[in-house]
Amino acid sequence: MRRADRLIKIVHYLRRMRHAVTARKIADDFGICQRTVYRDIQDLMNSGVPIYGEAGVGYVIDKKYHLPPVMFDIDELEAIALGINMVCNWTDGKFSAKAKSALEKIQAVLPDSLLHDMEQLTTHSEESHRKIPWEADFSAIRECIRQRRKISFEYLDLKDRLSQRKVRPLSMVFFGPVWLLTSWCESRQDFRNFRLDRIRDFQVSDETFADEKGKNLKAYQAQLC
Repeated sequence: MRRADRLIKIVHYLRRMRHAVTARKIADDFGICQRTVYRDIQDLMNSGVPIYGEAGVGYVIDKKYHLPPVMFDIDELEAIALGINMVCNWTDGKFSAKAKSALEKIQAVLPDSLLHDMEQLTTHSEESHRKIPWEADFSAIRECIRQRRKISFEYLDLKDRLSQRKVRPLSMVFFGPVWLLTSWCESRQDFRNFRLDRIRDFQVSDETFADEKGKNLKAYQAQLC
């Protein structure tokens, strides 16, 4: 990686972090030595980037700082376009509209040469007859995950047994052609995955939930390790 590219990536990296990050962690994540981190951070600070901290303690960046607009290369644009294509084909109309809007914003600032390259993409996602329809509101579930709002529904399992569930929605995961809702199930007092196409009578609750240790997405992911 060119040093100039690494400096930009370090700025983006620090902007994503909520807490101070040590030079050792930066070095591990970027595959460089700590001495290089110290030098890179000092050069960024000397150029006016508002990074605060010191060696052995950690570094933070003023979140109000923004880099100039970033230009993509053609492979990055193709990856974005493919992802947007897949969102359009495998989610709902509301999320699809947002994906198309994002692509239009990107295209609006591209030079003519890259716009031409985007017409020569090598990867595509097309609509599939394997897509399984669902009754639950896809975008409403996304909002409930974001707002930590409980939801309730009837669930028809693979043996066609119907049960009433109230859950804390944590994440949606795509295993084509099936979408799974990962949740903490209040009735089972454990993590459960529910197929969206088997959810019936979906209801959004007024009840919210905290990011409770042992019942959150981090705890679920730890079980998978």
